[in-house]
Amino acid sequence: MSAIMKLNKWANAHTNIGFDMLRICLGAFLFYKGVDFMAHTELIIGVLNPVDTFGWTMIIVHYLTMVHLFGGLLIVIGLLTRPAILLQVPILFSAVLLNFVGEMVPENFIQALIALLLSLFFLVYGSGKHSVDYTLKMRM
Repeated sequence: MSAIMKLNKWANAHTNIGFDMLRICLGAFLFYKGVDFMAHTELIIGVLNPVDTFGWTMIIVHYLTMVHLFGGLLIVIGLLTRPAILLQVPILFSAVLLNFVGEMVPENFIQALIALLLSLFFLVYGSGKHSVDYTLKMRM
C-alpha cells in the first residue's frame, strides 16, 4: 500500500493535462473495442475456437467484452484506474501474442501493442490529477 501511495505522490507532482488526455483516449479506445467485440462476437468466437477447451469460449468472450466496456469507462473518468488496467493487461498481452501465433495483422498488432504499453504506463503512473480518484482523495 505504501508503494502505491508513493507512486500517487510522484504522479501528482509530475502530472499535466497531456497525460490525462492520454488516459482518457486509452479508456475511450478500450470502450470502443468493447462495443466492437459486442457487435462482432462471431469473429472472436472464430479466433478462439481452435484453442477451445471445455467450452470456455463464451466465458472468455463475455469477459473480454465486459472488461473492455466497464474498464474503459473507469479509465476515462479516472476511477479505480489501476485495478481496471490490471484486468486489461492480460487481454492486451494476449492480443499482442495472438498476432504471432495466428495470422499477423499489422494494424491489430500495432493497436494492441500501443494499448498494452499505455496500460503498463498508467498501471505505474495512476490516474493523475484530473480524475475522480484525485477528487475523492482531496475531499477526504
